[in-house]
Amino acid sequence: MSEKENTPNRKHKLIEYANGPSLEEINGTIEVPKNLSFWKTLFAYSGPGALVAVGYMDPGNWSTSITGGQNYQYMLMSVILISSLIAMLLQYMAAKLGIVSQMDLAQAIRARTSRSLGIVLWILTELAIMATDIAEVIGAAIALYLLFNIPLVIAVFITVFDVLVLLLLTKIGFRKIEAIVVCLILVILFVFVYQVALSDPDWGGVIKGLVPTAATFSTGRSVNGMTPLSGALGIIGATVMPHNLYLHSAISQTRKIDHKDEADVARTVKFAAWDSNIQLSFAFIVNSLLLIMGVAVFKSGAVKDPSFFGLYEALSNTSMLSNGILISVAKSGALSALFAIALLASGQNSTITGTLTGQVIMEGFVHMRMPLWLRRLVTRLISVIPVLICVMLTSGKSAIDEHTALNNLMNNSQVFLAFALPFSMLPLLMMTDSKAEMGKRFKNSTWVSILGWLSVIGLTFLNLLGLPDSIAGFFGDGITASEQTFSNILAYVLIAAILALLAWTIFDLRRGNKKFLEKQAAIAAEKAKDGAQ
Repeated sequence: MSEKENTPNRKHKLIEYANGPSLEEINGTIEVPKNLSFWKTLFAYSGPGALVAVGYMDPGNWSTSITGGQNYQYMLMSVILISSLIAMLLQYMAAKLGIVSQMDLAQAIRARTSRSLGIVLWILTELAIMATDIAEVIGAAIALYLLFNIPLVIAVFITVFDVLVLLLLTKIGFRKIEAIVVCLILVILFVFVYQVALSDPDWGGVIKGLVPTAATFSTGRSVNGMTPLSGALGIIGATVMPHNLYLHSAISQTRKIDHKDEADVARTVKFAAWDSNIQLSFAFIVNSLLLIMGVAVFKSGAVKDPSFFGLYEALSNTSMLSNGILISVAKSGALSALFAIALLASGQNSTITGTLTGQVIMEGFVHMRMPLWLRRLVTRLISVIPVLICVMLTSGKSAIDEHTALNNLMNNSQVFLAFALPFSMLPLLMMTDSKAEMGKRFKNSTWVSILGWLSVIGLTFLNLLGLPDSIAGFFGDGITASEQTFSNILAYVLIAAILALLAWTIFDLRRGNKKFLEKQAAIAAEKAKDGAQ
């Protein structure tokens, strides 16, 4: 019996020191029966992948995919495909790291780096989580406004109370949380399958769009202020998010494993990969359906307001729709209502995963733990502030100005993801490439390593390449020459800072790996000595 079970009446402080297993309350708590069929075993391991997939279909993905479809038809389908394949590769490595090393990504980085670097990386990752939380606040508040006509300011405050939902979920067990998340994903999937099926898209164009061309990443042709490159960067930035790597490395450890049995570890890695790839395939389908909606559901260029308000309005405005069947369904209000329901489901899904990720990085980087409800309350209150400011500043302006401001805030908040992503991808790849960390059997194969390095370098380059435009986006559409110059200078300073911090991270990790090897050699020598005696 564990110490935790022996001390049920132990008093807990709001903030405690934590340096134990990742997400200790649920770590290794789910039994997986042996000698089952493939499908029954897969079902037993399924769940963590769904929580990860949620991050790939959150409200931040919606606008970029739909707007990309409206502006460039099916051209950016290939970007969604490439992003999804990279996500599958990175999430596989994250799950494998957690299962084999018994540490989540934050713990593994902190164990091999200095305390000061650990604090810097923690703050950076917290900012990235809050940036995604802003998108969730905006998405959920708008959904409440559209469905129930709740004023936006009140709707924003209501999103704070999703902490009560989290409190309820913590009482029902992690397996049931996984099931709830899967159900919400299926709701989102059903809504968009239904809407796209009614629109009868050009499936030949969809398949053709899956093949990237030089035009996919060009900067020549601008439509509604978006170039193919900026549209591609928007989709990539909204798809591959750093917090998902931390989350997956933690929740992959919820299954009970005999780590002395290499075959049991290998089986867990195998089925974790199956679970992740299946769930991320659903995320790919949802994001593809969003882009197809932008092409097939609306008349090209008809939606002038790319915000959730504008999309909701377009789904009930028959003059903006491109298909006779859609028009007849839209008259009933069903299309727009289903869109708002899916938006609300997406926001609630992200509530669960965002909170768990916050706990993972706090425990891993700075060894602090607080109750999940308090963690959620603090981060949500901080994330609500910029949204409330944006709503209040635009309250006296036209509806389109308010909608555009909220949409810009949501898109611009994602700039922090460009900062944080390399600091999760690079350490993950370095550690899973290491025989000392993973052992001969579980280190990355040559092809996985090559594809991993291509992905990490490519994504880092594209994120840094898009940084000047991301910063310029904070000034709105009518940016002046001086503001553009300031944006470029700030972007280049930030790029230099990111590269310097990456160099520090690599240096610390390499030094930490050397110490790890020395420690392993000392332990092996001690065992050999004991055996000889």
